[in-house]
Amino acid sequence: MEKKDISENRLLYLKEKKQRKFIVLSFQIGILVTFLILWETLARFNIIDPFLMSMPSKIISTIKDLLLSGELFKHISTTLYETLLGFIIATLLGTIIAVLLWWSEYLRNILEPYIVVLNSLPKIALGPIIIVWFGAGTKSIVFMAIIITIIVTIITMENGFLGVDKNKIKLLKTFGATKLQTLTKLILPASLETFVSCLKINVGMSWIGSIMGEYLVSKQGIGYLIVYGGQVFKLDLVMASTVILCVLAGLMYFLVVLIEKSIKKRR
Repeated sequence: MEKKDISENRLLYLKEKKQRKFIVLSFQIGILVTFLILWETLARFNIIDPFLMSMPSKIISTIKDLLLSGELFKHISTTLYETLLGFIIATLLGTIIAVLLWWSEYLRNILEPYIVVLNSLPKIALGPIIIVWFGAGTKSIVFMAIIITIIVTIITMENGFLGVDKNKIKLLKTFGATKLQTLTKLILPASLETFVSCLKINVGMSWIGSIMGEYLVSKQGIGYLIVYGGQVFKLDLVMASTVILCVLAGLMYFLVVLIEKSIKKRR
């Protein structure tokens, strides 16, 4: 009887969980659809200026034109390549630096003031210098994405490493564990959730970096479309590019969420 009750309670819990997910998803879709309908209606009746605010139908038409002309995938692939490259390099390099800071307290004390200053520095101010260093091309854009993302990665992962239970570290030391063993057997596994959270943050930061880089110097890409659209007052193009950017960033974030779910299932 007890096993039957547990089984029934488990099924009831799963059913309620599915219902909650369905309700949340319904509200999310409903809010989006309502917003788009309201936006289209207000623009069509000139309650808001359709030239300045555009409207969903014009945005769809602009995206369709970009698709038919073959320009859409060229710009998407350019920005996606720059963003992913910046994301991967910044995440790996930032995590390695965070490990070194955890490993050496002296190094951490020496470098932390510089990391704080670099984090507070407006990276756009380095734009002209980056262009001189790397030229007006992809290298400058990728570097911009890296410097915007890497500092956040270092700070997030360092805090995660230092936040691991000190008693567990002492216990390993008591059993004669080396620092490398402590790192591989305790610190890194215990910081998996922090790493996933860092990935989620880095998705947004890397997109910001690549778009910011394209604002400064690019001949193609989503950032270029936004800048070009603003210069020639094609605000439909600006809004369409922004929508494409949101979709791509959302898909990239969704992939990180899938990674997170995969990690949780294995643990």
